[in-house]
Amino acid sequence: MPAALVPVSDQLMTGAVAAYVLALVLYAFAYGPTRAATTGASPGVLATMPPLAGRFGWLVAAGGACLHAGHLVTLGVAAGRAPWGTMGEFVSALVLSAVVALLVLTRRERQSTRRHLGLFVMLPAVVGIALATTVLYRPLPQLVPALHSYWIVIHVTTAIVAAGASTAGTVFAVLYLVRSRRDADASDDGAGRLPAAEVLNRLAHRTVVFAFPLWTFAIVTGAVWAEAAWGRYWGWDPKETWAFIAWVAYAAYLHARSTAGWKSRRAAVICCVAYACVLFNLVVVNVWLNGLHSYAGL
Repeated sequence: MPAALVPVSDQLMTGAVAAYVLALVLYAFAYGPTRAATTGASPGVLATMPPLAGRFGWLVAAGGACLHAGHLVTLGVAAGRAPWGTMGEFVSALVLSAVVALLVLTRRERQSTRRHLGLFVMLPAVVGIALATTVLYRPLPQLVPALHSYWIVIHVTTAIVAAGASTAGTVFAVLYLVRSRRDADASDDGAGRLPAAEVLNRLAHRTVVFAFPLWTFAIVTGAVWAEAAWGRYWGWDPKETWAFIAWVAYAAYLHARSTAGWKSRRAAVICCVAYACVLFNLVVVNVWLNGLHSYAGL
């Protein structure tokens, strides 16, 4: 029976990818200026098309997230383990976490904010899921002995949620830098359709406030798992080291937000640097650096 779920899992993933791509297209259309503004027509049906596209983009992205979650559940049942034992599976789950973060964070925002942010989160999500299902894909490999533990559910799930939320938060921070620069220069370009700088700054901070305790918990549980698997809590393995560096960077961001004169652009830059450490840990450490965590499956 579990093996029979593999094609079902693949079909759910295909549906999720299609939904994410469609949501990206809808969000891209929604981000553009209204047709009434570009053609000089009076407000009416043409003017309402981008807002409608943004609303449908949110709904399609939510449907894609449901299909994606179904894929992970059926994959886990088919494999008889947590469905994030390889780098491809981890990236897939990270993408789902980022999309859910977008949906939750923008659910109560103004319609214009929701549709103008969706494009910039769904774009890296589509790139990530494309990599997870092609370059990083491995068909249900056997896991290394260290991963045969209940800690893979606790530790890795926490890291996935934190990384996904941090992805969305970094997008908001980058957009804040773009928007605040545009406001300072008073230039007339596409950045003017972004939400207000204070909205983007607030969303980025709110996301990191949510993700930082999860990063802390992930590091602590990782140390406990390391003691059970290798007989020591901490050994400055490359992955452990860069996880700690990323944690310090996010701690510096939160500290900067509470320091006068560092609440805006400087703090946003630190947020981007922290996420760069997360990416380095995910890509460079997993693929090219040797260590006890070298089980990316590539």
